[in-house]
Amino acid sequence: MTTLLPEHQVRDAHRHSKSSQTKRYGFFPGCVAKESCKELFNSTMLLADRLGIELIELTAASCCGASVVNDTNRDIARVLNARTYAQAEALGLDDVITICSTCTGHMRAANKELLESEERMTHANAILGKFGAKYEGNVMVRHLLWLLIDDIGLDTLRSMVVRPLNGLKVAPFYGCHIIRPESVNGWESARNPHSLEDLIEAIGGEAIDYAGKTRCCGFHIQLEKGNTAASMVGQNMRIAKDKGAEAVLTPCPLCHLALDGYQQDAAARWGRTDLPVFHLPQLVAFALGIPAQKLGLNKHLIDPRVVLTDRELIA
Repeated sequence: MTTLLPEHQVRDAHRHSKSSQTKRYGFFPGCVAKESCKELFNSTMLLADRLGIELIELTAASCCGASVVNDTNRDIARVLNARTYAQAEALGLDDVITICSTCTGHMRAANKELLESEERMTHANAILGKFGAKYEGNVMVRHLLWLLIDDIGLDTLRSMVVRPLNGLKVAPFYGCHIIRPESVNGWESARNPHSLEDLIEAIGGEAIDYAGKTRCCGFHIQLEKGNTAASMVGQNMRIAKDKGAEAVLTPCPLCHLALDGYQQDAAARWGRTDLPVFHLPQLVAFALGIPAQKLGLNKHLIDPRVVLTDRELIA
């Protein structure tokens, strides 16, 4: 048993009988969902409860190392992620769920590199061993989107809808890291993904097809080239708006921050778009009957409650 786990988490994990019918997953929310987008974390937990699944947060996990660590020291990035996987294994969890596309991509890449190289795995475990931990190589990292479609299923989700979206025109925004590179993710085609569209339609919305859905959101260049990032957002949202979109749905909090935050800055060049951007679990939870006031919609810069009111989905 790794010594990197809080004692209470070890205790709580062992309270659960292996014969329990509740499906248990390791849960890696990432940094952004615990700080800048707390509404994403909260709506995820509410949705999990509604679905009857248990997300066991890996509370002692490290950052996935996206961008900063990955770009400077790949070995450290692999060790950081191996540390997280070891914690999941210590809790008897081999299925780790994320709610951030960037975390998904980086964690899956690190895992792939470890599993494909005995030398890398040995190096990572030599470091983890100093802290009483070892990664056995049994963990699979998946995004919440994949869990909804593969484990819950679209038919089941349809049957659970109590507040259908009544044809709300929603533009899916995949961004980069949940679909690219296919050699790391490969769950669906990076050129022609359709999971978000399928999900939108399952909960009663109309999915809008547009050219910008698989483009970069601009988040990762905003500090260096803010004007370019804003223009990327403006272009993508203008295309979606011109196709009839009333709202946007994204599985990534970084995409959410960029799309929600830069539309106003982009207005001078691309015109006002004012498209509210939903986190994936917010819109699904809403359709499944979670009250809107519990989903943190008031935390967004572009208020989603306006379009929900216009559509008579909330009073």
